[in-house]
Amino acid sequence: MKAYIAGVGMTRFEKPETRDWQYWDMAREAGSAALADAGVAYTDVEQVPVGYCFQPSTAGQRAAYELGLTGVPVYNVNNNCATGSTALMLARQLVEGGSADCVLALGFEKMKKGALGGGADGGDFSASPVARHYGIMAARHGFEMTPPTAQIFGDAAREHMEKYGTTEAQLAAVAAKNHRHSAHNPKAQFQDVYEVDDILAARTVHRPLTKLQCSPTSDGAAAAVVVSRRFAERHGLSGLVEIVAQAMTTDTEESFASGSCIDVVGQPMSREAARQVYERSGLGIDDVDVVELHDCFSVNELLTYEALGMCGEGESGKLVESGATTYGGRWVVNPSGGLISKGHPLGATGIAQVAELVWQLRGTAGERQVPGARIGLAHNIGLGGAAVVTLVRAA
Repeated sequence: MKAYIAGVGMTRFEKPETRDWQYWDMAREAGSAALADAGVAYTDVEQVPVGYCFQPSTAGQRAAYELGLTGVPVYNVNNNCATGSTALMLARQLVEGGSADCVLALGFEKMKKGALGGGADGGDFSASPVARHYGIMAARHGFEMTPPTAQIFGDAAREHMEKYGTTEAQLAAVAAKNHRHSAHNPKAQFQDVYEVDDILAARTVHRPLTKLQCSPTSDGAAAAVVVSRRFAERHGLSGLVEIVAQAMTTDTEESFASGSCIDVVGQPMSREAARQVYERSGLGIDDVDVVELHDCFSVNELLTYEALGMCGEGESGKLVESGATTYGGRWVVNPSGGLISKGHPLGATGIAQVAELVWQLRGTAGERQVPGARIGLAHNIGLGGAAVVTLVRAA
């Protein structure tokens, strides 16, 4: 049984402590918007997977109760930065497997100010679920007094530069593109436009990454209503977007064998998830019009170009520099502004990516509309590790 996205909704992504709200307020706003967009009531929803990383146990129930007290199952999901797409994947599986006809996938995060840590318990990285990943980084590059996540991705950038001749200007071009795209997204945390020189001149977080190449901490929520075809027909729903194929992968030996931060931060996982999606769908990257991918740092967008097959190994710097990944190019990547400029509330990110694709495929994305978009691809990754690739098509 195929699964379709019937409605999506999201809050504006905000800098932490900018808005006086709690995570359940975010969930109510995003969930209500998704239900209204689909044209269904919460009483039609049969199951609710809810994604978040930093709220307490059963926060999913507390959030879902804002939409209704119907007694349906609520699942609490945590998969690091891939949490939102994991909740969406569970929703799809429930519908495709015939366990439910209408499922609400919900993701939210209320974060603290400052850089995201490395998942250590009280500063003890040996207790961190990503200790193995940081161990690879430290063995090759040492450990500096910079934010751990910026450090491991920054070290991946250094390796890419050394191996392929990628330049700092090419890394900055990713951020300049995504900041430019977000200027037309009213739900983005940032809407300022920066040129490459501005990106390069910003404060260095971990060389070669500057502040404007790093996704911020953010508050916000996103939601999607996933339904079966029979439910859509019974309720007369329109504007459906088909989930054509979806795959999740986790780390394999390849992630660690090379001792490279490029592999440790997830390029092999992303490559394999994309391969599975292409195989299951019979479609390839050349069939895709619009992409929302996980640009937690500018270098990860370049690594993901290669993993998705948009260019050859080591060619991603030249690809972004050529204009192939913006309006007028071969694909439009991160028309929302991506994580770098739209924001990155961990539990919401994966669902927000798909929400953007739904608006693009419906032709309702306003000034950031990708002309003629019919097929979209979302890529969401979590260090430690999970990669989810989702291929969607206007139904």
